[in-house]
Order: sequence, then structure tokens, then C-alpha cells
Amino acid sequence: MAMQIVGRERRKLRIRRKISGTLEKPRMSVFRSAKHIYAQVVDDAAGKTVAHASTLSRDVRGDATEATKLDAAKKVGQAIAKLLLAKGIDKVVFDRNGYLYHGRVRALADAARAAGLKF
Repeated sequence: MAMQIVGRERRKLRIRRKISGTLEKPRMSVFRSAKHIYAQVVDDAAGKTVAHASTLSRDVRGDATEATKLDAAKKVGQAIAKLLLAKGIDKVVFDRNGYLYHGRVRALADAARAAGLKF
């Protein structure tokens, strides 16, 4: 008997059918847990991770421990944008990974946009 895919996993698969990252315009995937938020930029054509940042990253961790989860997501968005701009990448495809574009996911995306990334 086949297992039924429900909820976030179904939305995730539906989104991933439509988007894919290239070297010129990689895919920025977001994952959020109860405590932390992670952003990873992937070149799907080569199967390589270009950059990553999270609330556990060294450059973000010090600021994020005292901050609210929403503020921490903004700091992660700024950090990932800074890493990508240093590598010469200014355009990405945003993959919300099945999460609603709301709250921490939106804060991360808005902060990355404000720091210079184009979606």
C-alpha cells in the first residue's frame, strides 16, 4: 500500500516541480524548525550547495541568541545575501519549501531582498 503524502510535503513537491536552480540563478531553499531557521542556496544543475546560513552560523549566532525568532530570520536573510553578493550572485529563485509565505519565511526573504538580492 502506497503511503499518502500530505500537508507541507505535498506543497513542497508541487513547488519543486516548477522551480529549479542554475548557476546563474540558483534556488534559495528555506527550512524552519521550532527554534531555528536555515537558508541554503543550491545549484540544482550541478547538485552543489553554493552558500548557506542559519541561526546556528557563527556570524549570525551571537546576534540571534538574544533576538526574537522573527529578528533572527531577518539576520539570516541578511547573512545569506551578503554571502551570495560576495560570490557575484545577485539573483535567486525563492523556494519556500512548502511553508506559507508568512512570518519567519517572509521576514528572511524581505531581509535578503533589502540586502540586495533579486527574486
